[in-house]
Amino acid sequence: MSAVFDFSPAAIAELARADAARALAEDVGAGDLTAGLVDPARRAVARVLARESAVICGAPWAEAAFAQVDPGLKVRWLVPEGSRCQADQVVLEVEGAARSLLTAERTALNFLQLLSAVATKTATYVEAVRGTRAQIVDTRKTLPGLRLAQKYAVKTGGGTNHRIGLYDAVLIKENHIAAAGGVTAVLRQARDVAARATFVEIEVERLDQLQEALDNGARMVLLDNMDLPMLREAVRINAGRAILEISGGVTLEKLRALAETGVDRISIGTLTKDIKATDFSMRLKEL
Repeated sequence: MSAVFDFSPAAIAELARADAARALAEDVGAGDLTAGLVDPARRAVARVLARESAVICGAPWAEAAFAQVDPGLKVRWLVPEGSRCQADQVVLEVEGAARSLLTAERTALNFLQLLSAVATKTATYVEAVRGTRAQIVDTRKTLPGLRLAQKYAVKTGGGTNHRIGLYDAVLIKENHIAAAGGVTAVLRQARDVAARATFVEIEVERLDQLQEALDNGARMVLLDNMDLPMLREAVRINAGRAILEISGGVTLEKLRALAETGVDRISIGTLTKDIKATDFSMRLKEL
């Protein structure tokens, strides 16, 4: 059930380069008018400070932003990717032309603050279900154009990726079932595309739908907005035949109880959708 994007270091580096190029074009355009006020010969060291505890994520994107502005900038991470920093800790130092540091600052920090926030939130949810069988899974509720970056951040925080997009897996939801003529009919249709998909999953809202799905060979079922007694009964009915996933109305407060029902996966849109950026600041010191 792995997503089609392999998240290898080489693939991540190429993704980060493309994302950074797009972001710099948006921010810098024809040139940084304000940084142009600084003597091009001046050199400085920039220290990036985390204002709060966080799981650091986004190093490839920050590095790509600095490198594309000025390949001569020297980057040194004091807190490695995927490690937790403490409040008021310096996580990164960058040395080089002061103009270049000023131009790259906002793009580099934008990636760092977003992706660290996603990784940190994911880590919190993963910790809440520790000791159960449940995996924490992301969704397609991502920022347009930054889905792969955010899914990378979920993995960095210890979570699991769901499908990347509409093209790599089948997820049959309520409207698909209604349009196709019911659970049995839509699952029969899904057999024709199963070989091209990383997985086929069907969403159900009732226990009778779950039974019908299982009777028609479903191997992955999304249990939508079920309460705890209903979820426990779903796990009993399933008896290990299909992978069971919870979705809908999941909060951190309810998460442990949901995981303890015995389901395999809990998908959570808030990991990538409702994000408060991690607070970072950059300070320059002239050399």
